[in-house]
Amino acid sequence: MQSSNPVLTRLGEAARASRYETGAPTRAMTMDDVVVRTVALLAVTGVVGAASWILLPPSSGLTFFAAIVSSLAGLVLGLVISFRRITSPAVIVPYAVLQGVALGVISRSFESFYSGIVLQAVIGTFGIFAVMAVLYKLKVLRATPRFTKFVIGALIGVMVLAFANWLFYLFGVNLGLREYSQNGQVSWLPIVFSLVIIGVGALTFILDFDAIEQGTRYGMPEKYAWYCAFGILVGLIFLYYEILRLLSYLRR
Repeated sequence: MQSSNPVLTRLGEAARASRYETGAPTRAMTMDDVVVRTVALLAVTGVVGAASWILLPPSSGLTFFAAIVSSLAGLVLGLVISFRRITSPAVIVPYAVLQGVALGVISRSFESFYSGIVLQAVIGTFGIFAVMAVLYKLKVLRATPRFTKFVIGALIGVMVLAFANWLFYLFGVNLGLREYSQNGQVSWLPIVFSLVIIGVGALTFILDFDAIEQGTRYGMPEKYAWYCAFGILVGLIFLYYEILRLLSYLRR
């Protein structure tokens, strides 16, 4: 099983390894298990995000420190969960908490410049996710080998370009693919680049749905539903941030 989401690309390895685990057999994972755990992680992220929005003082050193620490800690913990294939909610739930803190602070920052932008970004994120789920259910889009290679290649490409633009920006040169201020003028290039990233990010859900479907078909243990839910959460957060960025461009 292959997926462009780095969290879910290892599902196939996990499924094969689980067949050789010793001990009493466990119940196989179902799609409902993944849905329930995904909703739970989204709820944790949302509640913590709302709390950080309300409780952390705006435009303060504490808020800036919380945003930086939660973002970096979330990134590190996410990589650990992904590469070590951690399925324990005791580790995955703290990741949702860290992302909630970062989301709350960053979202409030954007909201202070552009009223209503957060609600629009949330609706856009879940709207795209729902559309991709329907297209996958109706078999309009399927994770064929050619489709998978295209999406993975496109994702790697846009991420490399975005990272390169950021590196150049640190040295005082902006390649024009990103606008890092929240109120500066924006040309057409960052808007187009952001649209491309959103399009690629949306297509990755097709690969993730396919990976989860095959995981249930292969009879993976129930505990891997947490791992799958974590992968969906990662994709949704990525998409939300990019939609938030695009909407801020369009507001200028």
